[in-house]
Amino acid sequence: MLLPIYALGQPVLKKKAIDISPDYKDLDQLLTNMWDTMYNAKGVGLAAPQIGLSIRIFLVDTEQMMEEDKKNEGIKKTFINAEILEENGDFWDYEEGCLSIPKVTADISRQKQIKIRYLDENFTEHTEVIDGINARVIQHEYDHIEGILFTEKVKPLKKRFMKRKLEAIKKGNVHADYRLKFYL
Repeated sequence: MLLPIYALGQPVLKKKAIDISPDYKDLDQLLTNMWDTMYNAKGVGLAAPQIGLSIRIFLVDTEQMMEEDKKNEGIKKTFINAEILEENGDFWDYEEGCLSIPKVTADISRQKQIKIRYLDENFTEHTEVIDGINARVIQHEYDHIEGILFTEKVKPLKKRFMKRKLEAIKKGNVHADYRLKFYL
């Protein structure tokens, strides 16, 4: 089932999400719905707060971003109760966007490598070191479960230029090719 994506201005996007346990009700169905919703919106990641749930779940599929001969360099994973343990390496800028903030992008500076501990969809624990674009997408989605939006990391001058667009989104004055839920 396709779920509405909560747009900028929704309070759930600014809350730090809580851990879940293995007995979380209908988790398999929730994950299926999240994958379907993410792909329908042409996203490479989706966090539970973006569908209105303040829980520590996010999905990432960077395989679809990779050139055909480099698909194996991407990742397709479910992250539950994730915790970034370390961020290392040089900072690098890359243009990011967000399904909750349609038609707005900005260069965001992030470190190249992370060490993350998380549970997969079977509640098996993993600790991995991930770098490059995979790390960036995870950092972006991880920020969602921490109540942080990418627009908070934008340089002040650029933020001033995007202010009008952000206000329009908060008021519901934006179109996307997927269903959005506004806080009005």
